[in-house]
Amino acid sequence: MLALSTFYPDNLYKQICEVTVLSRNINRRQFIKSVLLTSGAVALASKVGVKNAHALGNVSVIVVGAGIAGLGAAHMLRKHGAKVTVLEAKDHTGGRLLTDWSMGAPFEVGAGWIHGPSSDNPSKQLADAVNAQYVVTDDENAVYFDLDGYEYDDDEVERIVDAWEGVLDHIDRTYEVNDHRSLLQAIKDYRPAYLEDPGIMWAFSAFTEFSKGGSIEKLSAPLFNWDEAFDGADVVVTSGYDEILKPLKEGLDIKLSHVVTSIDYSADEGVSITTDQGTFEADYCICTVPLGVLKANKISFEPELPGDYRQSIENLGFGSVTKLALKFEEPFWDIETQYFGITTEPKGRWNYWLSYRTFSDENILLGLSVGDYALKADQMSDAEMVEDALAVLRTVWEDDVTKPIDVLATHWSTDPYTLGAYSFPRPGNRKSDFDDLGEPVADRLFLAGEHTIFDYAGTTHGAYMTGLRAAEYIIDEEG
Repeated sequence: MLALSTFYPDNLYKQICEVTVLSRNINRRQFIKSVLLTSGAVALASKVGVKNAHALGNVSVIVVGAGIAGLGAAHMLRKHGAKVTVLEAKDHTGGRLLTDWSMGAPFEVGAGWIHGPSSDNPSKQLADAVNAQYVVTDDENAVYFDLDGYEYDDDEVERIVDAWEGVLDHIDRTYEVNDHRSLLQAIKDYRPAYLEDPGIMWAFSAFTEFSKGGSIEKLSAPLFNWDEAFDGADVVVTSGYDEILKPLKEGLDIKLSHVVTSIDYSADEGVSITTDQGTFEADYCICTVPLGVLKANKISFEPELPGDYRQSIENLGFGSVTKLALKFEEPFWDIETQYFGITTEPKGRWNYWLSYRTFSDENILLGLSVGDYALKADQMSDAEMVEDALAVLRTVWEDDVTKPIDVLATHWSTDPYTLGAYSFPRPGNRKSDFDDLGEPVADRLFLAGEHTIFDYAGTTHGAYMTGLRAAEYIIDEEG
């Protein structure tokens, strides 16, 4: 097993961002190449960790949230000698990274894929460190069906994908970054007939709304596709995605079921954090709660966060993706096919399905609702959700669809400690609305999480990188 110190150089985040900027200047649509290796971060990390093991011996930090951002920050600070306490509202660690094994195969309640699993991807590095097992999900191994349940032929699939890609290319070529149009408006302006084409609308939903966590009505046309990605075909972690968190948690003081209600940073030095189980004081606070919690003002800040922070929190998009795992006694679908795309109405309704039989022995279909329909699905009971999803499956497999023997479902937008899945850029947003949220407040309060980094918003590696960034600010301040 690799030493975990390999992943915690003091200047990791700065080096990643410098290489990212260079990459975008070359071609912002290309995947980043050799981010960590180019910076030399991996080679230097273990030496830095040993040298600074006690540099923060007199420093105390409260980390709010035990997701990958919070755990990454806490682990790095503890390695440097700080006294760290992690406060988590839920009764488990992981936040939006949690694996459920009750069906006999990993159901990822939150993050489900490592996106761009190259050796440069920090999440992939963490997964490699725990000897994780992977299976590549092959986007080409897919069958698509129309509204009536008939399979699209190859020519029709090509037409749909070409139309989808054509809109993306048109936006890239012609839109300025400050254009306030939504993606829906961009489609309407470019090819209005596309809005009446069920197949093309399916592509924008199943591909784009799923990827970004928001509906095309709410996505910024110039910004939704401006972010960065690591190289490589996406993988699922068949040994359980949340295993990557175990080394990060080791030795940490994590207090579960502690709901933070206020963060007071009004004193000249230090912070005071109030929970439903008492008050905690420290020199610094790193707040990694999801954007939805900030939007709902679940935590009060004293003094209020600066106006530009509050404006960004209000303006950024925060959507949902609803997952439904259905386990059957026997498969009624082609077990060699990995993905099934089903054109549905309304848009976003259980329109993409992943077959577990392509990487496990369990007869599980994982259905996805995305865009605005995910918000509707989250409001359903599990029983209502199952009936809704089975109705979609029956348009294709008719009476062959049997009653599931086990069910698991997510409801991210109604979870009081998340209130959504991940962030996205809305019309009128700027990249800085994300990135500036990660800047220190009064040099002792820091926000972190996937919503504080534009280039990697909505990803585990993005969230993790922001945790390291916040920790690095403290290390630099005390250094």
